[in-house]
Amino acid sequence: MSRHFALPFMRWARWVVVPALAAVALAVFAAPALAEDPDPVAEALRGVNTSWVLIAAFLVFFMQAGFAFVEAGLTRAKNTVNILFKNLIDFVFATLAFWAIGYAFMFGTTAGGFIGTTGFLLDPTGGADVFGLPVMAFWLFQLVFAGTAATIVSGAMAERTQFVSYLIYSAVISAIIYPIAGHWLWGGGWLSTLGSLGFTDGASFRDFAGSTLVHSVGGWLALIGAMMLGPRIGRFAKDGTPKVIPGHSISLAVLGVFILWLGWFGFNPGSQLAATGANADAISLVAANTNIAAAGGAMAAMITAWIITKKPDLGQTLNGVLAGLVAITAPCAWVTPAASIVIGAVGGVIVVLGAIALERAKIDDPVSAVPVHLMNGVWGTLAVGLFATDTGLFATGSAGQLIAQIVGVLAYGAWCVVTGYALFAGIKATTGLRVSREEELKGLDHHEHGAEAYPNDILGDLAPMGGAAD
Repeated sequence: MSRHFALPFMRWARWVVVPALAAVALAVFAAPALAEDPDPVAEALRGVNTSWVLIAAFLVFFMQAGFAFVEAGLTRAKNTVNILFKNLIDFVFATLAFWAIGYAFMFGTTAGGFIGTTGFLLDPTGGADVFGLPVMAFWLFQLVFAGTAATIVSGAMAERTQFVSYLIYSAVISAIIYPIAGHWLWGGGWLSTLGSLGFTDGASFRDFAGSTLVHSVGGWLALIGAMMLGPRIGRFAKDGTPKVIPGHSISLAVLGVFILWLGWFGFNPGSQLAATGANADAISLVAANTNIAAAGGAMAAMITAWIITKKPDLGQTLNGVLAGLVAITAPCAWVTPAASIVIGAVGGVIVVLGAIALERAKIDDPVSAVPVHLMNGVWGTLAVGLFATDTGLFATGSAGQLIAQIVGVLAYGAWCVVTGYALFAGIKATTGLRVSREEELKGLDHHEHGAEAYPNDILGDLAPMGGAAD
């Protein structure tokens, strides 16, 4: 290229090509900056809160193992496969049912404050965040609560329920009974706006993490199921005298309670749904109250059983731990640590006396699921109305919150009794609810599953240690 031609070309490139390339670069690299960028601080907080809620969900999921070990340990060796299988499969069914139907009933757009009507077959890409969380993170956290409500019933109906009947129950409670009940409060339903009706001094029903919504819902269904099944063969003599049917492994039961205690640190603090800013103080209080109530429940149950039987009873003390945990689940965010001790201790007394009351009523509950979850679910819910530092009777002198709590307890009780009776009566009339006498005596593992949890040589070793091979 000649010097005569190159000079005009360079001037043309300088004034045309270079500005054009600069414009393209500006469009490519600067355009995102011109758009509305997400707030990096808000995104970081969202990430931390999401991580916390997911970790809490994982802890609550691990409670399924705790329930499985408690129930297996407190029942006989010949039914171990059956009880473990039920604790596995009810979470499988809960997952599918809560994804397809339950979540929509619980958190969908409300219809008259009674039931949700949108969000079936949950779409992970649809809709905005829920309480500042990705919808799938929120769904997973709510799912593990649904699984907890479902698995409570397994222990109360242990050792005599048909496996197929339990599968039907698991699907129905996870898809319909629990989600509709949950909608009334956590889904924005009628109990969450109870204060607007004017007879509670402006107080609406409160249940922070589910003493009533999760535990008493499962507990009511456990009671109805146990009553409709009838007691295990040999549980009561002809004159009505109760006979002890010992479980086969107290070691499994202890391990299960420790796992449940750990899982409750996800169950209660996780229900704050956030861990940043002031939420850090909130979840710290909830965690401390949860632990303190568990200790109070264990101590009170041990002392109560000791007074009654003249010996400290490990099984009753284990149930005292669970009783304290269930009782503090509703009020844990609104009470002081001192109040938590009282709430847990009352729960420990209730679980011991409640088990005795069930025996006198000839109701067979092999793992004391009804005293632990139903009775203490009700007590913990009422404790909000007594001990809450902002609305409770002892702090304000107003009974409005207590009245709101009573309304909620009665509403959930009525719902569960009606739906539970209809469910179990329907199962009994169709597939049947209880196994045959021969199957019960032989063991559900053999007849229902064709399997044994322990080889014969192990059972032979265990038999002299408490009749595990019965």
